[in-house]
Amino acid sequence: MFKSHGDDGYRTLAPGVAMRSLVHGDRTVMVRFRIAAGSALPPHRHPHEQTGLLLSGRATFTVAGEPREVGPGDSWCIPGDVEHSFVASEDCEAIELFAPVREEYLG
Repeated sequence: MFKSHGDDGYRTLAPGVAMRSLVHGDRTVMVRFRIAAGSALPPHRHPHEQTGLLLSGRATFTVAGEPREVGPGDSWCIPGDVEHSFVASEDCEAIELFAPVREEYLG
């Protein structure tokens, strides 16, 4: 599966948080996120392992109660079923991979 770069196909996940599914296989889905400065994803958990790369911006991840500042080029891997949250201190773009596939992110 291939997908061309573009600005189409984004949908709102939360206020100030837009996502676009890129490609997926049988076991993974790749998603691009755009998060406006000041926007947040509140504490949550899901069964999917979440691996990502911050392309631009600055933010704070809190994973299992531990805050971590991230900047361009930083990457992460959050195990499934671990509580985490995200607060953007600047406009951010990130690419994340979820395994297994998050069906709700397809399309």
